[in-house]
Amino acid sequence: MLNDTLSSPWALAFLPDGRMLITQRGGGMVILSADGASKTPVSGVPAAHVAGQGGLLDVALDPDFATDPWIYFSYAEGDASAAGTAVGRARLVGNTLQGFERIFQQLPKVSGGAHYGSRLVFRADKTLFVTLGERDKKTPAQDLAGHLGKVVRIRRDGTVPPDNPASLKGGGLDQLWSYGHRNPQGAALHPATGELWLTEHGPQGGDELNRVPAGGNHGWPLVSYGCDYGVSTPNCEIGGGTHAPSYVEPVSRWPAPGTPTPSPSIAPCGLMFYTGDKFPEWQGHAFVGALAGTALWRIALSGNAETGRERLLASLGQRIRDVRQGPDGWIYLLTDSGRLIRVYR
Repeated sequence: MLNDTLSSPWALAFLPDGRMLITQRGGGMVILSADGASKTPVSGVPAAHVAGQGGLLDVALDPDFATDPWIYFSYAEGDASAAGTAVGRARLVGNTLQGFERIFQQLPKVSGGAHYGSRLVFRADKTLFVTLGERDKKTPAQDLAGHLGKVVRIRRDGTVPPDNPASLKGGGLDQLWSYGHRNPQGAALHPATGELWLTEHGPQGGDELNRVPAGGNHGWPLVSYGCDYGVSTPNCEIGGGTHAPSYVEPVSRWPAPGTPTPSPSIAPCGLMFYTGDKFPEWQGHAFVGALAGTALWRIALSGNAETGRERLLASLGQRIRDVRQGPDGWIYLLTDSGRLIRVYR
């Protein structure tokens, strides 16, 4: 354990010198020293709408941060009557954010405090994926005229790449990459294919690890391996559970196939593919944090198929919010209790 003095931490990004930039849902950012011994507040952070699950969320460094120090962050924007997820950027100069600009806002803004998403992932072409929850409204996840329950892909200045999936543009929004999502709170690029993968919160059960192809419909709220809240009858999977061929079938899911339903959710949050040299036997495996499940899950893969899974660190009893590979090859976890944990041997 490196540090236990963080306030409701949400996301972690490693700076080029090994220090860690951490967002706190209550609205602040801090820079933690590489050894975790000291932290410095970041000034100039714009205000976020802090209510329910909303606040300051993910953070990512610009692909060219070393020469032009832009950082990107997602946050809840609005008020109690109408809010949504937004993305802003600013330059990190010392411990100060300068030149803030909002580059994306989720529309429509709606009432309620749940399901903001949101993770930020840069592709190799330096375009930005943004995962967006459906704000607990369900059906808008299938509506291509809005951003709720979608993944969008934008350029660094917020403009739209011309090669986003054409199948989603007819009557929709040019930013859209995929749809039918509930509350995706983990995202990463597959190290071999460069494809976007994400983790998805289900209702009662139905949590998913997904490969996210361009134009894909992931089915929510029409189909889920989970059950509606309040339903307790066996075999209550929404829409029968099975996604394919109409929708994108999850690569992995919780509960595991064969588990009686309804089943509690693990609430997956944070996603990482391991590429370091400290755990060579885990090369290419996916790691998923769990909030309600208070553990770290390791998913072994062969191509796009799961070949095994392991529940790790359950004895800690920690709600794991983010999981990242450090520049030293170890695995770093952020927990809701304010801890930064390094997994090493």
